Amino acid sequence: MSEVHDVVIIGSGPAGLTAAIYTDRANLHPLVLEGEPSSNSDQPGGQLMLTTEVENYPGFVDGIMGPELMANFRAQAARFGAEFRTVKAGKVSFDGPPHRLWVEGEEIQARAIIVATGARSLMLNVEGESKLLGYGVSTCATCDGFFFRDREIAVVGGGDSALEEALFLTKFASKVTLIHRRKELRASKIMQDRALRHPKMAFLWDSRVSRVNGETAVESVTVEDVNTGTTTDLPVSGLFVAIGHVPNTDLFKGWLDMEDSGYLITRHGSTFTNVGGVFAAGDVQDHVYRQAITAAGSGCMAAIDVERWLEATGSADHEIADTPRNW
Repeated sequence: MSEVHDVVIIGSGPAGLTAAIYTDRANLHPLVLEGEPSSNSDQPGGQLMLTTEVENYPGFVDGIMGPELMANFRAQAARFGAEFRTVKAGKVSFDGPPHRLWVEGEEIQARAIIVATGARSLMLNVEGESKLLGYGVSTCATCDGFFFRDREIAVVGGGDSALEEALFLTKFASKVTLIHRRKELRASKIMQDRALRHPKMAFLWDSRVSRVNGETAVESVTVEDVNTGTTTDLPVSGLFVAIGHVPNTDLFKGWLDMEDSGYLITRHGSTFTNVGGVFAAGDVQDHVYRQAITAAGSGCMAAIDVERWLEATGSADHEIADTPRNW
């Protein structure tokens, strides 16, 4: 029988690494499964690994590069003794405690699990998009809108989220063009009315972005008419993709309660899931704020919830409590 860990943290974005710092300082010796390098947001470090300068994280007056910020998070967790494995869990069984998961065929057991696998932004998958991600291409208006003061930008999407992003961006940009592949918006009427009336808003209907242009930064986007196939280049300094997010929760289907959209459901005011000993933090359960600072905050909450749960159930110190699954 393999070692039973006090806590295993799945994910290594701001939520997972903050949870690692707090659980290790509580002498719970966390094992962090930080994911595998990829172009997706469930890679080690999460979505901040795909950004450039971060100016809205407290404590960094002059801003900090996203990858550097996450490297600092990781180094701080490692300093307190957190164990890291650069792998992804392939299977879980939450019928404990101890709960079980499998990595490359190896079974790992834990008294508590913190799920911090994050969410990924849906992308257009067009030429130039990935190259310029973080250099004019963005998926977060709240994060990056400030960089586009007095510039013309474009937003892709037609739902409430897209219009919320576009309207927020009008606070900074000189002009915001919404590009939508249909002739009418999917957003609620009140959001449509606000956008259609806004003097800084323009609309390209029945259109899609087929290419993002620029060498080191976005200079324009090529827009294709979906009916005629004709293309034109729209000069913009930024492109915000707002066609939705997908939480990384496929691994937990059948075990953890989820919303229809796939986001994990946690008990109000806590990080408890429906399964005793399993907690969720960060963007995997937050589709409202989706900020590094709120993810870090919920990682702290998860760590404290784990510590108190282990104490309350007697599961710490290598003693497995006979607790009901839905504690």
